[in-house]
Amino acid sequence: MQERFLGLSLGTLRHSGGLKTFGTAIIPHSSLRGLVLTQDMNNVVSQRFIKCHNKLREEKRVRSSRAFAISLDYLPQSLSEILKGRRDVTVELLRKAIDKYKMNPVYLMTGDGPMFMTEESNQSFRVLTTIQTPNDDELIVHVPLPAHSAYAAELGDPSFVQGLPTFGLPDYKYKVGTHRSFDVPGDSMEPTLFEGDKVVCSFLEPTLWESGIKDNYAYVVVTRSDVVVRRVKNLIAESKELELVADNTFYQSYRVSLSDLREIWYVRARITPFLPSPQNIQRYVHEEMIGLKETIAQQGKMINRLSAAIDRLGQP
Repeated sequence: MQERFLGLSLGTLRHSGGLKTFGTAIIPHSSLRGLVLTQDMNNVVSQRFIKCHNKLREEKRVRSSRAFAISLDYLPQSLSEILKGRRDVTVELLRKAIDKYKMNPVYLMTGDGPMFMTEESNQSFRVLTTIQTPNDDELIVHVPLPAHSAYAAELGDPSFVQGLPTFGLPDYKYKVGTHRSFDVPGDSMEPTLFEGDKVVCSFLEPTLWESGIKDNYAYVVVTRSDVVVRRVKNLIAESKELELVADNTFYQSYRVSLSDLREIWYVRARITPFLPSPQNIQRYVHEEMIGLKETIAQQGKMINRLSAAIDRLGQP
């Protein structure tokens, strides 16, 4: 099935195909909620893409249209059809052009701003892939522990996210916005979170990091090399850093620079694989009480012996 644009919300390009649809969310520096890409707009986006291509040719940043197509792993014949106005640009081609040549997604979608991103604006650029049902209901993508490293490395590849498991939750709050779930790695967040737990999180837009990240709340932080669950101290305004703090005091806190951050997810719920029965809880409390009584009894005996020793020392 040929790709076709369905809509744009918060810079999200959605296209259909198969039983699921997946959208590549382009998040630069502003919200574009409510904009819908019609067929006419498809053609407008293609025309802006052509202008960017021509600008690259004029500035000799690419030798030829053929070289441009090859650099994007795209067929030169297909690019020629786009340049001649016989075909619309695809979502995947846009994504690659934005990544490779720093085309400005805001310009491509709205016509505002410069054709190309500056280094500063490129640092705030993010790509987020979402999964939808045929009814356009967004599903929760689950990132299992073995996929954490690959997830951090493959954020720009929609096909990787499309291969991850997905599910939905009945609560209405999970029907609004974009959500992910992650396996909790290791014991760094004990006793709050345990290895094997899953945390369900809501996406925090990069434009809201400085004002929206709350100190001492738990977040999933995706860096360029890893996925971690930590409480966060927001130091972006002061030093463009986040301090990540574990609940387990065995682990030391450390700082991550803003340039190393790729995604931040606010932890909203925990899914735990085991819930003790009331009988087990009562037995655990009973065993703890027995241990406490034994400790008190031993300390009482020690006090009695110490008191007797003091009395003997006081005798003439």
